Amino acid sequence: MNILYIDIDSLRPDHLGCYGYQRNTSPNIDAIASEGLRFRNCYTPDAPCLPSRSAMTTGRFGIHTGVVNHGGERAVMFNYGKDRAFRDNWTDRNWASQMKNNGYHTVAFSPFAERHGAWHWYAGFMEIHNTGGGGQETADMIAPQVNDWLDRKGKEDKPFFMWLNVWDPHTPYRTPKDFTNPFKQEPIPDWYTEEVRQQHWQQPGPHSAQEVNGYQPDPQWMFNHPPENPIHALQPQRISDMHEARKMFDGYDMGVSYADKHVGEIIQKLKTLGLYENTAIIISADHGENLGELNVYGDHQTADQFTHNIPMIVRWPGVTDGRAGQEDSRMMYNIDLAATTLELAGKCNLSQWDGKSFAETIGKEAPHRENLVLSQMAWCTQRSARWDHYICIETYHDSWHDYPDFMVFDLEADPHEQVNLAETRPDLIQKGKTILAEWKEQCMATAHIKEDPLDTVIAEGGSLHARDDIPAYLQRLRDTGRAEAAERLKRKHKVVE
Repeated sequence: MNILYIDIDSLRPDHLGCYGYQRNTSPNIDAIASEGLRFRNCYTPDAPCLPSRSAMTTGRFGIHTGVVNHGGERAVMFNYGKDRAFRDNWTDRNWASQMKNNGYHTVAFSPFAERHGAWHWYAGFMEIHNTGGGGQETADMIAPQVNDWLDRKGKEDKPFFMWLNVWDPHTPYRTPKDFTNPFKQEPIPDWYTEEVRQQHWQQPGPHSAQEVNGYQPDPQWMFNHPPENPIHALQPQRISDMHEARKMFDGYDMGVSYADKHVGEIIQKLKTLGLYENTAIIISADHGENLGELNVYGDHQTADQFTHNIPMIVRWPGVTDGRAGQEDSRMMYNIDLAATTLELAGKCNLSQWDGKSFAETIGKEAPHRENLVLSQMAWCTQRSARWDHYICIETYHDSWHDYPDFMVFDLEADPHEQVNLAETRPDLIQKGKTILAEWKEQCMATAHIKEDPLDTVIAEGGSLHARDDIPAYLQRLRDTGRAEAAERLKRKHKVVE
């Protein structure tokens, strides 16, 4: 059985038709879901890109690998020192290596390792195809490379394990000019109102309503692109009115739709070559995307529902047939699915993994994990506890968003995290703190390196993306009617101007 893992960057499940979205963004992905099983409560343990894919390939949490940031000391794996084995301790038992050891021809189509200097991610792949755009390429640059490989090698004796990255929904929104907007007459999600926009307009933070693309509007990098692909034409700079809000939702959904179109081309190629019935197809993401939630626009900065909850769609002939079109609500990490594929594919060694296989119960609705811990340290420095229909977010550095130390949301009653229950439900804060403390204790007990990378990130002054020209940003807040927020942040972070 071939295994095709399609990793669509920044894809949030609630913007896919198969997860209930009202816009027709994903007919090809929906078709796979109708033949397979979709998981509702799948989360990446570490976000965003570099921590997430490091966890997925190693099967281990960032607290164990050391990779939690996009820069600084904790953007690389912990050094095992004298205990390093002949082969690297992190990659010898990783996902691709074990697939290779099970007789799979392992192949990757992705620029991810180059984009993030994450060379450990390539371990275990027999073929590496850098698609050439550093994560800025659109799906029309990727699908032909994949289809050419399938034509040449798809029918060889060995089954293949392919990790394929598609980037289109990732900010900045950059769908090619000739792909017209199919959503311009359709309403945006009804939770986002003018009242919400006005509240956000007065709040601080990078990628917030007044600075959608960083700490300042109109960043130069947005204009360093060829005229046939003008990023600035699709990406809003400020959410100054509801028209600009629509640009964000439409731009993101166009990216999803464009990715889906080319995923459909790859699926059709499998069918044309007679490979479809012998290929397990998994569609997921490295992380999600906040589209206004917590005043983050088109980015992935928080340890919240929308950055960490990801789609997980599995069509595995002979395994998921009996649950075709069904939804599974078990609480799980994406690394649990990676562990499950190893068990389904053959012998596996999960002794160093934090991921836990559920291969024995994939054919039925069954509980898996009672709660989850989610970590974000590339923008905000946060950890959150996720259980039942609650999420409790503890903030150690707010990345200039002026978040309180604790935020608690009832995701059933408040699905877009608009009402913080921290003051009225101290019991939920205590529950969250207990989950976080017990998880850390368990992780440290099994850690080879007895260091919590969160402490290192805080000692460095916060995450890479939180260490910009902060005095200049505080002045911008004052210049744009947010002087009180600037003074609060200055006191909180002891900024010297």
